This record gives sequence, C-alpha cells and structure tokens, in this order.
Amino acid sequence: MAVDFYRHSLGEDEKTAVRDVLDSLFLTTGQKVYAFESAFEGYLGVAAVVCTAHATASLHLSMLAAGIGPGDEVVTTPMTFLSSSNAILYAGGTPVFVDVDSATANIDPAAVEAAITPRTRAIVAVDLYGLMADMVALRAIANRHGLSLVEDAAHCVEGRRDGFGPGQLADYGCFSFYATKNLTCGEGGAITARDGARKNLLRQLGSHGMSRNAADRYAGKYQHWDMERLGYKYNLSDVNAALLLPQLPKLANRLLRREEICRRYEAAFEETPGVTFPVVPEGMTSGRHLFTIWVDPARRDAVLAGIQARGVGVAVNYRAVHLTKFYRERFGYRHGMFPEAERIGGSTITIPLWPAMTDAQVDEVIAAVRGAVAENR
Repeated sequence: MAVDFYRHSLGEDEKTAVRDVLDSLFLTTGQKVYAFESAFEGYLGVAAVVCTAHATASLHLSMLAAGIGPGDEVVTTPMTFLSSSNAILYAGGTPVFVDVDSATANIDPAAVEAAITPRTRAIVAVDLYGLMADMVALRAIANRHGLSLVEDAAHCVEGRRDGFGPGQLADYGCFSFYATKNLTCGEGGAITARDGARKNLLRQLGSHGMSRNAADRYAGKYQHWDMERLGYKYNLSDVNAALLLPQLPKLANRLLRREEICRRYEAAFEETPGVTFPVVPEGMTSGRHLFTIWVDPARRDAVLAGIQARGVGVAVNYRAVHLTKFYRERFGYRHGMFPEAERIGGSTITIPLWPAMTDAQVDEVIAAVRGAVAENR
C-alpha cells in the first residue's frame, strides 16, 4: 500500500515500559494495571476505572452490573460494531434498535425515548467515529424512565460535548484499546462507573467472581480467596497496561494532528461531487478515531475497490447491524426499518487516519478518493 489504512505510534517509551514489566515478577493483573486505572480515572474525570480484556468485555460487564437478564430490553443503535448489541444478548437481554441522526450517524435521542416500553431496562449509546452521542439528552431520558445508561466509548477517549467527556454521564462507560484505537495496547479495554462503590463489583465480575485476584493473594502473606458471584475471565495484564501508560500524556498532541488531517479531508471533499461525510457540530470535540466518507450506495463497493486499487487502505465502519444474517433471522429485522442507518451503512467508506501520516500521504488519499469517485459516476 502507498498509504496504509492504519499505523500505530508506539515507540521507545512503550518498549521500555514493557521491558520493565518483563524484568519484574508480575505479568498478569498487578501494579501496572492499577497504576493505569488510577491515571485513566484522572484523565477521564470519573469515579472508577477497571481494566478489561477488550471493549466487548466492558460492554458485557456493564450489562451484568446493570442487572440485564432474560425479558429485559435494551435500546441501542444499529450503526455500530457488533459488540454493542451482542453484549446485550450475552446477558440474556433483547437489543431494540432505533435509527440515527442523518448528519452525525449517532443514536437519535428522540427515537430512543419513543422505543421505551415497560420492559426497557437500559440504553446503550455509541460515540461513533469519536463524536460523543448526545449524553445530556440520553441521561435525562434514562433518569425519567429509571434506566441504566451505558456509553460505548470505544471510539472516543478524547471527545467533549456540552462540557462533558466520555464516561462522565453514563452509569458505565466502555473503552477499547484495540490495535487501531487512539490509545492502544493491541487488545484491551476498560469500564468506568459513575458510582465509585461499584469498582469492586466490576473487578470481581471480570475475574471469575473471586474475592481476591493473584496480585492480592500473593502480595505478602498468602490470603485465601472465595468465589462470591459468577464472573468471567476479562482481566488485563500488566504487559498491556505498560503499553498504555506512556501514551496518556501524548494523546492531546496526537489528536491535534488527526484534527489537522480531518480538516484537510473535509475541505477537499466539500468540493468533491458525489462525496459527503458525517459532521462534527460546532462546539464539540471529536476524538477523531475514524474518518468516513459517504458515496452513492449503488457505487460504494466500486468506489471502495477503486481507492484500494490506487494503493490506499480502506475499511467499512459499519454495515447496519440489524441487516446482518444473525439479526435478520433471529429477530426478523428487514430493510427499511431504520432508513438513516441503512443509508449510512450502505454508503460508508473509511479512509486512513493516523497521526504520523504526512501531508503528502493525505494528498494521496484525497487524490485516490477523487479518482475512484470520478470513474464510478
């Protein structure tokens, strides 16, 4: 590829941090994980953080902590990755999809409220592409109806909206440190809680329900443990946490560069016939995790192939979840039920966005998009 879809920015600081762990006694969940949890609490301004194996684990734990089970409905968006709704199923609940805003692709709060029934127990909002969902409106809806509010912030560490950051208004916030994320350790995640007293519950649910994990049992005199509830193997290792810690101070500068790249994309594609893109409304800060363009759905796959043929990496984030085979067959979803999500899912192409991209590489991406669109009009 002339321009890879993504390249990470891990360097000597991260390598040194990992070597330090490898030279120490503990590789699994230990002091590095606890140090990152504390640092991430400070960065986000939240009461509690527990590290997890991945964002899917965080979403599952949020459902368990919210008490979701068979017969419970959870309202969410179909314009997201599969994990947002799959986690509801893991807990035995039923996902109820609603449509999205046509300009931002984020969940529509009015549609959320219209979908609430006596069986509704929670809302799962998604901060798509790095732009926070309207958490102020969703918090008000959740409060009015006595619902838990979960924020899938897998795309959004650095975002701000209405004076709040990710995780601050949700009962539980779910973060991803997957390989392509702005804050990455290859595979990893975290869950936040507004109520700091829930931290021990979340830690236990992510560690087989045990009263003490390995770090607690072997720190000094051996201490017996008990299994206090059914839990899962969702903990993060010190090796992963060591990768994360040096990145926190670098997030702001890396966001500035991604913002520069996105502004260049927006300026170029505003003048490119046949190309639109989701907006970042005035006064909001996007984490700028992904940059997607929207093209004619009838020509999307041809345009995508044309961009790739020009040496530029591409992806699709995302096809509408309710139209995947499993959800169609299990729940009877069909075309036409959520037209905005379907339009976006059918027209989306994700193009390269990473902070070390050069201006020349950005120009190559713009030229590739324009060329592929022009030849497929």
